[in-house]
Amino acid sequence: MRDLTSKISYLQGLVEGLGLETTTKEGRILTNIIGILDDMAEAIKDLQDAQIELENYVETIDEDLYELEDDFYEEEDLDEEDELEEDLDEEEEYVEVECPKCHDLVYFDSELLDDDDIVEISCPNCDEIVFKTDDNNNDED
Repeated sequence: MRDLTSKISYLQGLVEGLGLETTTKEGRILTNIIGILDDMAEAIKDLQDAQIELENYVETIDEDLYELEDDFYEEEDLDEEDELEEDLDEEEEYVEVECPKCHDLVYFDSELLDDDDIVEISCPNCDEIVFKTDDNNNDED
């Protein structure tokens, strides 16, 4: 920006050094052109100042937003940990059985063990029966 204003000042000095009459057509044109260039340089400087101010403002907003996100997601992470603990508590209500054929782990609700009917649990991977209740008792095979 300094380079632009110094060039315009140089042009103003040349026009003054030439001793052009401002009453002639050429003199008026040159002085008006230099005046317009000076106004444009001032407008560009104002735009640069406004841009710097805007960048600082956006940076401040970004920092504030980062702090808010950090606070918000920290609380959300705590909520997720609570949910995970609840899920783990609920997992205690499930029975885990290994499939004899494919060796995948199969989980089923422990309440099925209390059912009076015959219950067969098959592996979702290979359809092998991994658990079956008898008519006489509700124990694993």
